[in-house]
Amino acid sequence: MDNLTHTLFGATLARTPLGRAGRGTTAALVLASNAPDIDFVAAAGGGVKYLEWHRGMTHGPLGVMGLALVVAAIVAIARRLNPRWQHPDDAPFAMLVAVAAVGVLFHVLMDLPTSYGTRFLSPFSWRWFGVDWMPIVDVYLLIVLASGLFFGRVSDFARRRNAAIVLTVAAGIYGMRAAAHRQALDLAPRLFGPTLPPRCDPPDAGAAWLDSWPAPVPSPPLPGRRCLVEIAAIPTFISPFDWRIVAQMSNAYEIHDINVLDSRFRRPDSETNVFWRQVTRFPNIWTPAVQQAAVTRLGRVFLGFSRFPAARTVSDAAGDTTVRFSDVRFAVGPFLTDLQGRRVQPFTATIRLDPQEHATSETLGR
Repeated sequence: MDNLTHTLFGATLARTPLGRAGRGTTAALVLASNAPDIDFVAAAGGGVKYLEWHRGMTHGPLGVMGLALVVAAIVAIARRLNPRWQHPDDAPFAMLVAVAAVGVLFHVLMDLPTSYGTRFLSPFSWRWFGVDWMPIVDVYLLIVLASGLFFGRVSDFARRRNAAIVLTVAAGIYGMRAAAHRQALDLAPRLFGPTLPPRCDPPDAGAAWLDSWPAPVPSPPLPGRRCLVEIAAIPTFISPFDWRIVAQMSNAYEIHDINVLDSRFRRPDSETNVFWRQVTRFPNIWTPAVQQAAVTRLGRVFLGFSRFPAARTVSDAAGDTTVRFSDVRFAVGPFLTDLQGRRVQPFTATIRLDPQEHATSETLGR
């Protein structure tokens, strides 16, 4: 989630019984709720280094305990350096560590249900995990958290009551999005109609609720035929009922937007077959040049991050080949703009190869 949501959630936790642990717990919870994103310091080494470390060790089990100790130490040291912040009701250091660990853990748990995902097992495993329920910024969750902090500030009872209400409503938001996500996946095959091919491999029912990537290479389809690797439903920012369906085929990605409340889905199948004519298609052909680009440093880092990498190649008259990887999760939607006013798609990796397929340039975000 975004850092404003994490901050508001940490402040809300401070109004629960956790806040009774003593003075300093509010500061510890707010700092701890943002602490895992300290990995942004890796950006000093460039975009590739940041992508390599983002939501990695600071979101894993060692990071939870290590950051809890650091946050508790910051609060304790700040208290000691400023006598005005010292009070007989100050929370002891051990309690600050425990409270900070709760804040860090909730940060990781709030990142997990997003389609962006997190690597909560790092450094023991660098795989990404996600649940696809929530966008990075959920305006409804922000409104609920902010409202709970703004109102009811008169008494401790009102603050605790509001915190309980806010956490209950927040749980309801997660539950509503989870139910809508399940419905979107159930309706997804009808979007593609007769164009939806059979699956490449049987789906893994053991962890159907938890997505993990990078995914293993699926079994190749029969010559001249394509197959379905996976269907995912990606949340959108505005409505919990609008979803972006991503169908990964053996040779392309097909994208379709869906509203689970659309009345056309309650009509006979013959009337919904028109949906498949509105699909957006992204080719994904892994040529030998793409295979070579995939083993470059940028290729390894980007493919380790990307859940749905689509590859395109362009060759020029001199024999040079440009390979572009795009993460289809972010390939459709608004573009960013650089200082020269050029459109920039940040979740792309461009690798240029010479005629001998040696990498001559590697660029992230163009």
